[in-house]
Amino acid sequence: MTRPADVLQQMLRSDSAKPRITTYDDTDGPTRGERIELSARVLGNWVNKAANALQDEFDIAPGSVIHLDLPPHWRTAYWALAAWSVGATVSTDAADTTPDLLVTTDPDAAGASDSPAVLVTLAGLARSAAAPVPQGVMDEAKELSTHGDQFAAYEEPEDSDTALIAGGERTAYADLVVPQRNSAERRHLTMTDTADFLRACLALWAADGSVVLSRGEAPADVLVERSRVEGAISDSAS
Repeated sequence: MTRPADVLQQMLRSDSAKPRITTYDDTDGPTRGERIELSARVLGNWVNKAANALQDEFDIAPGSVIHLDLPPHWRTAYWALAAWSVGATVSTDAADTTPDLLVTTDPDAAGASDSPAVLVTLAGLARSAAAPVPQGVMDEAKELSTHGDQFAAYEEPEDSDTALIAGGERTAYADLVVPQRNSAERRHLTMTDTADFLRACLALWAADGSVVLSRGEAPADVLVERSRVEGAISDSAS
């Protein structure tokens, strides 16, 4: 059985410098026009910092539930991997019970949360949140860099522990990673569902592949040319 944390280690061993996730931003707003590319090494560095924050600042461990209120994005990928590295459950559903931690881009939701919260800023070069950060909420852009680049989990999840809650369905750690059949494929995704995005990332990475993600609305010819430039297969089902 391959777990999400194993997938990251496999990528690091295979080729730590190979691009593993590339994000184009076509959304309306300050991040429009961004292209961010992360190698396995850089992705792993973000994962380690976030996992240390989860473990040391918020006492997240196996059995903890993290509500990941984030869109498909490269930052979402490392927060999910960090959660799975500490053995937690990632929920992309609107929480009907109080999670142990909320990770969100919405400052109002963070401020109103009954749980501890992390405010994420999607902009690649952000060094602090653009909006006022509610009291007691972690400003990821400002504070995450202070956490260590090396990570060791205090506890490991059981195979039967829930790794993902999405659409009301629970997926165990033993069933979360399903490698796709084509090895080392680079695939261009335009999906908007966060859980589907995370599953696609894990499937591609487990097969030594990589992800190109286009966010927002872009003309079809732009997406076709983007796939060509990136050497990626367009995911028409996304």
